[in-house]
This record gives sequence, C-alpha cells and structure tokens, in this order.
Amino acid sequence: MPSPSLSRRAWRADLTASIVVFLVALPLCVGVAVASGVPAELGLVTGIVGGLVVGLLPGSSLQVSGPAAGLTVLVFEAVRQFGLAALGVIVLAAGLLQILLGLVRFGRWFRAISPAVVEGMLAGIGLVLIAGQLYTMAGVTAPASGLGKLTGVPDLAGKIFSSAAAWTAFAIGVGTILVMVLWARLPRKVRLVPGALVAVALATLVSAVFDLPVQRIEVQGLLGSINLTSPGELARLGDIALLGTVLAFVLIASAESLFSAAAVDRMHDGPRTDYNKELVAQGVGNTVCGVLGALPLTAVIVRSSANVEAGARTKASRVLHGVWLLLFAALLPATIGVIPLAALAGVLVHAGCKLLPLRKLVPLWREHRGEAVILVVTALAIVGLNMFEGVLIGIALAVVKVAWQASHVQVRVKDTGSGPIRVRLSGNATFLRLPAILDKLESLPRGRPVDLDLTDVHHLDHACRIALMAWADREENVDIVQSEQLAQ
Repeated sequence: MPSPSLSRRAWRADLTASIVVFLVALPLCVGVAVASGVPAELGLVTGIVGGLVVGLLPGSSLQVSGPAAGLTVLVFEAVRQFGLAALGVIVLAAGLLQILLGLVRFGRWFRAISPAVVEGMLAGIGLVLIAGQLYTMAGVTAPASGLGKLTGVPDLAGKIFSSAAAWTAFAIGVGTILVMVLWARLPRKVRLVPGALVAVALATLVSAVFDLPVQRIEVQGLLGSINLTSPGELARLGDIALLGTVLAFVLIASAESLFSAAAVDRMHDGPRTDYNKELVAQGVGNTVCGVLGALPLTAVIVRSSANVEAGARTKASRVLHGVWLLLFAALLPATIGVIPLAALAGVLVHAGCKLLPLRKLVPLWREHRGEAVILVVTALAIVGLNMFEGVLIGIALAVVKVAWQASHVQVRVKDTGSGPIRVRLSGNATFLRLPAILDKLESLPRGRPVDLDLTDVHHLDHACRIALMAWADREENVDIVQSEQLAQ
C-alpha cells in the first residue's frame, strides 16, 4: 500500500498534469468543432465526455480522449451530407459497435492494421485538413471536395492578395502558426504553457487591440448546442451510405486510439494498455457523445503526450482535465466568442502538418518501397475520393502486398551440360507465382532428364501441385524430390 506522502505527491502531479492537459485541449476542442462545421461548444462537450466518462474507465491509464483533428474531415463530410441532426446517430452507432468489438476481444486485431495504411490515412487527413483550413484562415468558403481544396489553392492566393480583409485574417492565421513553431523551441519549463493556447491568446489580443475586421466564433451556449438524439433519428441507420460513414468512424477512431495507446505505453513505466477494455471505453464515450449529438471522440496523442510529460501518475489527471473543461464551458462560454476564426484555423493547419510523415517517407522508400507506395496511394485516395474508400484501398493494397510476399518463390536452375538438369524451388509456391514457375520450367531444353527439388518449398498450394505434376507427366523424364511434410 502506498505511503500517504507518496499518494500526496501523486495527487499533486496529477493535478498539475490535468491543468496542462486542459490548456492543451481547450483550443483544440474548439478548433476541431469549428473545422468540423458544428457549434464550438460541441467540441467542449466531447472533451468533457473524454475526461469524465472515458477517463474513469479501464483500458489505458494515461492517454487522454477528446475530439481529434484526425476525424475533422470525416465529420465535416458527414454533417454536409446527412445534416447535423444525423451526427448523433452516426456517433452513437459507432460507439455501440466499438463496445461490441471490444467485448468480443477484437481490440488487439486493430494493431494488425498495416502502419503504412494508418500513416497514409493520417497523411490524407492532414492534406485535406491543411488545404481546407487555409481557406478558413482567409475567411473564404472552401470547395467541398478534398481535391477541389488542393487545386483551388492558386485561386485562394489571388483572393488573399486582392482583398484587405482576407489578407488581414490570413496574417493572423500565419502569425498563430509562427508563434506555435517558435514556442516549441523554447526551454521546457516555458513550454509547460501550451504553444497553441499562447498563440490563440496573442491572436485574440492583437485582433481586439487593433479592432481588426476578422470573423470570430459564434457562441450558442453549452446547453443550447446540445442536440439530444431522438429515437426517430435511429431509423436513418437503414441508409447504406450512412452505415458506410459509421464503419469509417469505427475503423479510423479505433485504429487511432489503439495506435495512440501503443505510443503512450512507450512513454511511461506504468500499467500497460488492455486494448479490448480501451476499445470498450472509447465505445462508451462515443455512445454518450452520440446521445448528446456531439463530436466523436478518440484518444489524442497530443493531449496524451502532454499528460505524460507533465508527470501524470494515474487516470485522475485525465478526469480532472474533464472537470476543468466542464467548469470553463459552464462559467466562461462567452470567452470563446472573442477568438478569431483565423487563429483556430492556424492551430489546425499546424496540427495537419504534424499528420504528414515527411521525415519517415524517404527512409521508408529506401528500406520498404512497398510500404511507401501503400502510404502514398492511401493518402492520395483519401484526397481524391473520400476517407472510407481511401482507407479501404489502402487495406486492399496491404493485403495484396502480403499475399505477394507470402507467395514469394525462387527457381534456381543448374545445368552442367551433361547429366540431369537440376531445378530447385524455394519459398512459397502458390498460384500467384505459377505463371513464372511454368515459364522457367518450359524454357528448359527438351529431352533432357530433370531433377526437380522441392525440399525447400514451405507451402505448395493445390494449383501449383497439379500444374507441376502435369508438366512432369508431359516431360516424362522428371524426378521430383520433396519433403515428407510437403508430400502429405
């Protein structure tokens, strides 16, 4: 049993960490909500649920949940396509499905998703997020599609340089990004105050002092923004397109949460994550968010790493951060209304840049070219099509790559000019490589005896076995040697 002094130190550490996480989460909760096309307060609601509900549940002890930049693009598209009222139904269904997957112990299987697919997914999200928020920084309406956002950037530049209002707003956004970048280079003690909070505060102060003509966040009040999901809305789950969005939410939110848990586990020496329980916890949180009509939640690596670096010892820190968010939303909601939209857009552009694996891509291309291709294709598919189809394409490519590697086989031919030709197969002989195997065998000189050695073949599928036997029957003078295990 821990001593009273140790317990007091743990509580002090958790209290300090909770304040740091609260300061990190506050601008992100609001920014993600605005970028998702929903009232700013709904981001706070999701952050509160992430602290007070998910924070109390077993799974991971130190990672923190809330609205994530990685889901912004998907939420925006869902709200645009189905309406704000349907968001609660989508998040509720996704949460219930996450609970089910956790209860049947499916959580650990999410770790089997190819890292290249996850990196590509985050890169695609980052590209669309950056492109979309550039328009918000300038106070200009963004094109609907991800590809349209990227191809419209030259036109956006023209609007910025031709409009004083757009230039002013864009300058505030750029200034916000620069403050965050420079803040990250300051001493660690200074960085206990989150750079995003400092940047937004400075942007708000500058815009107020100079009375700049920039758009600000619209405030509805915490209770006014909550839209409880009615039983009648559940009938919309019969829409196939809506169900596809639910599956996308489940896949992306679960993968991001469990990959975040693995990263956080490497950052501390405390209890390890139970992935199935963590998936259930995320599902319970999303179910509550769905009932309240709020944003979906997931574990967020930015908040989680801030929690660990601030010295958190137990889950009390993440629960307390939810308490501080609740008090802020209840007592100081009008404060949000003075924040320039361009500043929050700058915060999200900075967050989107962090989703791009630029430093990893070149080494990945050198060492694992197939993984690099999967990453890039997944990202481009998300930008060009949509989130769900892009992820499915990435997973399909990963499966094809594994199947191709699993069917790798080498055919070595040794011909001394006299005596039998020795042919040795090694690896996995499957139908995927059958044409290459037969081309090699059929190119051998006719009429010569052949020794076909299959002892180094780990797996010989039915199609290959039948084809090799047929070839041997045609050639007649073929001697096949194989292991006992392969012969069975």
